[in-house]
Amino acid sequence: MEPHIIISSLVRPYENIEKVIQSINVFFPDFKTDEKIENTSFPTKNKNLIISGKSETLNLLLKQIRIQRISDTALDIMSMDLEINSTVFDISRQAAMAGKVSFVLDKKTLGGKISISLAGDELDLWLEEQTWHEGRNEIPRFSKDEFSMRYNGEPTEWFDKRGYPTINQEEDSVNHE
Repeated sequence: MEPHIIISSLVRPYENIEKVIQSINVFFPDFKTDEKIENTSFPTKNKNLIISGKSETLNLLLKQIRIQRISDTALDIMSMDLEINSTVFDISRQAAMAGKVSFVLDKKTLGGKISISLAGDELDLWLEEQTWHEGRNEIPRFSKDEFSMRYNGEPTEWFDKRGYPTINQEEDSVNHE
């Protein structure tokens, strides 16, 4: 069952709110916000505004993740802040406008970001299922496993200093001693 999905984005005074909503609608066409949408001419008197709304599905986002072949990265980032049955992660609005998924780890990003909050039972298993691919038959991956990327986006090394895989360390230590 799909989790409960909340989408939000900070709109700065100099940004066009319609363009921000357009970037969200690329992956979440059913997104609607209750915020009053007013574009004013320059100079604007707008203030920072957080728009938020719901979506019923992550299907378009997940489809693009598969097309871009970033399922392991998606699992890592989508589960990075996973706590029991909820998580939140960000994607780039600028990349979304181009139809691409680019995960954001920094506080600020050029072009703004879209925050996606998910809540639901057994969310870790759901994320694993949604990002599954054939390569996991050989190298199984799980939410927050020892192969997950670090919080700063650095990869976890899968090889030791001699170039031997660290994935099956017990087997490797027997074979290389």
